[in-house]
Amino acid sequence: MADPRLTVVAAGGVGGDGPEDAGPAFYFDFAVPDAYLAAERILSLMPVPCEWRPVRATALADGVGAIDRDAVVATAEARGLQPVHWPDPLPFDSELALLAACFAKAGGKTVSFSLAAFRQAYAGGRALTEETVLLAGAACEIHPRALLKGVELKASRTELDRLTDEAVSRGVRSVPAVWTGADVLHGDAALERAAAALN
Repeated sequence: MADPRLTVVAAGGVGGDGPEDAGPAFYFDFAVPDAYLAAERILSLMPVPCEWRPVRATALADGVGAIDRDAVVATAEARGLQPVHWPDPLPFDSELALLAACFAKAGGKTVSFSLAAFRQAYAGGRALTEETVLLAGAACEIHPRALLKGVELKASRTELDRLTDEAVSRGVRSVPAVWTGADVLHGDAALERAAAALN
């Protein structure tokens, strides 16, 4: 039986995509450990750049989903990542971190901020509270005061709403997911197939 996390969804007619939205995209939410696994390798796997797009997993059809802690730990170990330390609670409320990622996106720092935040959560074992989000911001040279103001901006919330709505309209049911420009491929283990599709 096929793994439901490795599904491909044919694109429907989605209007309103601007030029910056036409290329491949990587959808993620910090509350999903599989998204951490995907984030740690997507840059080296994809033959073309994918824009990183933070979205609310809770707004997607399959939500955050069940977390297989043993599988995540084993995969991280097999890939030579830092040992997994679980944040408490899990899943945690990722809204603040998602807003911070949207603010970082405006300054071209989505990837560096998001990797730092993922590592705080799953290597450091810290839920993404304000303190932890500020640490992730500092790691990519976003000043704490700027970040605290940035997450309060209407523009940051509007962007998170927009990206989440876009993901839903493209058929993203769960994260991590890659939009190839024609299809959605779900799950960390589907990244190789996404890379082949984009090659």
